[in-house]
Amino acid sequence: MADAPDYEPEVESHGVPKPPPLGGLRRRGIYLLPNLFTTGVLFCGFFAIVQAMNGRFETGCIAIFVAMVLDGMDGRVARWTNTQSEFGAQFDSIADMVAFGAAPALVAYTWALKDMSTLGWIGAFIYCAGTGIRLARFNANISVVDKRYFQGLPSPSGAAVMAGLVWVLADFGFDPDESSWLGVVAWAMAVFAGITMVSNVPFWSFKEVNWKKRVPLWVILACVIALSIIASSPSLVLFLLFLSYALSGYVMWAMGHRVRPVLPEE
Repeated sequence: MADAPDYEPEVESHGVPKPPPLGGLRRRGIYLLPNLFTTGVLFCGFFAIVQAMNGRFETGCIAIFVAMVLDGMDGRVARWTNTQSEFGAQFDSIADMVAFGAAPALVAYTWALKDMSTLGWIGAFIYCAGTGIRLARFNANISVVDKRYFQGLPSPSGAAVMAGLVWVLADFGFDPDESSWLGVVAWAMAVFAGITMVSNVPFWSFKEVNWKKRVPLWVILACVIALSIIASSPSLVLFLLFLSYALSGYVMWAMGHRVRPVLPEE
């Protein structure tokens, strides 16, 4: 049953009700902290597109990786502060679609795929559509799939593979205008990432890792060494890490791991 109104509506002549007095309706707001992180994800995606249009591809790719960090924080902040909301969930999906779907596709298209004419934008669209389908399926299946595995490559990881390829090749001085094979590589990566996102290939979700338990001191040293390796060549190391993760699902599938394909009825 709907809540009763907080005011008694006055009726004008001819039976038309007057508008409610200022402040008479119950005001509903949104939680600020988690949605600030989500807004940051949306901003990074938009910023990456703008940078790609201006030919600054490395900056655009870095913005996509920053969006990944912010996307990993908004949900955790919402849970830690008990500020989850349906608005936040929907806003998060829209921001993810821009930052991890449209932005990597347009960065790759502007960098190399545009030189392939129709085939180029088809490859970019396959990736973009794969991201949208992946996000929709995740939202629909969030309460029914095995929490240990993701069903298909997560969209942030797909974006890291796509943007990481552009970043590492641009960082090492490869120019699509001088090397036509770069467009072929970008097209193959876009199709690979798009198909992998909508597949039923299992990917470890890392949700079973207990981040609160005590660890030996050498673990901290290992983290320092890992950060040092990433800092030595961030474009190459991050690309290889996420490409390895994208391929790990097929290794798990070959070893017999399966995620039951579930899609609720429309």
